[in-house]
Amino acid sequence: MASRFRITLGQLNPTVGDLAGNAALARGAWQQGKEAGADLVALPEMFITGYNAQDLVMKHAFQLDVMTHIEALAADCADGPALAIGAPWVEGAALYNAYLILKGGKIASRVLKHNLPNETVFDEMRIFDSGPLGGPYSVGDTRIGSPICEDAWHPDVSETLAETGAEFLLVPNGSPYYRGKLETRLNNMVARVIETELPLIYLNMVGGQDDQIFDGASFGLNPSGKLAFQMPSFVAEIAHIDLERGPEGWRIVDGPKAHLPSEYEQDYRVMVLGLRDYIRKTGFKKVLLGLSGGIDSAIVAAIAVDALGADNVRCVMLPSEYTSQASLDDAEAVAKALGCRYDYVPITQGRAAITDTLAPLFEGTTPDLTEENIQSRLRGLLLMALSNKFGEMLLTTGNKSEVAVGYATIYGDMSGGYNPIKDLYKTRVFETCRWRNANHRDWMMGPEGEVISPRIIDKPPTAELRNDQKDSDSLPDYPDLDAMLDILVDQNGSIADCVAAGFDRDIAKKVEHLIYISEYKRFQSAPGPRLTKGAFWLDRRYPIANRWRDPS
Repeated sequence: MASRFRITLGQLNPTVGDLAGNAALARGAWQQGKEAGADLVALPEMFITGYNAQDLVMKHAFQLDVMTHIEALAADCADGPALAIGAPWVEGAALYNAYLILKGGKIASRVLKHNLPNETVFDEMRIFDSGPLGGPYSVGDTRIGSPICEDAWHPDVSETLAETGAEFLLVPNGSPYYRGKLETRLNNMVARVIETELPLIYLNMVGGQDDQIFDGASFGLNPSGKLAFQMPSFVAEIAHIDLERGPEGWRIVDGPKAHLPSEYEQDYRVMVLGLRDYIRKTGFKKVLLGLSGGIDSAIVAAIAVDALGADNVRCVMLPSEYTSQASLDDAEAVAKALGCRYDYVPITQGRAAITDTLAPLFEGTTPDLTEENIQSRLRGLLLMALSNKFGEMLLTTGNKSEVAVGYATIYGDMSGGYNPIKDLYKTRVFETCRWRNANHRDWMMGPEGEVISPRIIDKPPTAELRNDQKDSDSLPDYPDLDAMLDILVDQNGSIADCVAAGFDRDIAKKVEHLIYISEYKRFQSAPGPRLTKGAFWLDRRYPIANRWRDPS
């Protein structure tokens, strides 16, 4: 029997629906594996379609097209190592999330996912049928068990594979990022290793898909739970991993162990990679945003430049009579520090024209929020005009605190195609700005050093839609607001939980009310990268028309 087994791991970035492009990535990985003398080339879950493809995989024409590409891939990769690739699989009337083993020009084996996730961003019970508990597949004289993603988070599949002769576990994943996910994954996989006494290789994809960002960070564990190798996070990479057979069975040979970044660096990279891939995968090349002189638009500008380069980012200041000189100076300073284009487009004349147009209808009324929102909506109109004219995607800049309580104008500052900070609370915006000023990495396309002035970070937040306006006029101070939002949104807690944490009941009730009545705004808001398990979109789904309020 062979005493050494080599696996080439493709920690790569597929694009949903790009079957030809994903197949080309698979061929490239297979060729590298062949040249390296691999026995098996492995790719992540649902790699041929990209992940998460949602209802697209239920379309019959798409399923047929997938199989056409799989069959061509099998034929092209007949002379060399086996190729393992995730794909949808149809048997009769059933549709499965499958892992296909291509050998000798055909599909030699297939694994069907048994445990279908049906929480947070996943709806697999709605889309796929559950496969039976199965056994391992063979590559040469080696028997391999492949629990597919969620299957490795539960003991049943891995235990069945061990009992039916698997010699090690290869886990293909489409596992998206949320804060703390790396430790959660590792703990679950250590449990599988301890239970089965088998080595385990965890293979994850990288890249952004709508709100979900896949962070890679593939790794291997030996039966003691000891880390054998660690691939980098957020980087597309191909690695050749060796296993050696000894008296106690297979063991993964120690390999490089990449340093994993801090929590703030992970979040920032998710926002950069999410924007970069969203732009690339939707066909845009450039972006623009309204740069107000405030902290939210400043960090979005920094993220955009780090993702796309300064030449591909346009910043636009749209001042009114309420815009302070400090905001004008701060906005220009951010654009200059980042090196991107800066346009100055006053809205005074346009606002006057709209005011005159509405004057006969508004006669006898008192100016209020309506007039404030006209400013925001006029800015949205002008920014969308620039977007249409120059083919630049408009970025919106509302943080999670504002998105949560509706402190944003629909069809105004909410206008845009993508929001890089949608899942970043205001208090974390402050800390993220400080982190970016103090840190630079080679994956950032923007400049080193202080790109966001401390004056922007330290000044009281304001929308500047009326004289002497501050966010705190309408909302609790952000540390208190964010703490209550964390309880009510991220933890799905209650008013009683807020009171137990030391907050006034009436203020907590007001925050809860704002969350619920803002659902219609979030329903129409731009997508943004998911940083937590309480992100607005697929993680949290509430009715728009809803009269229930917590009676506690």
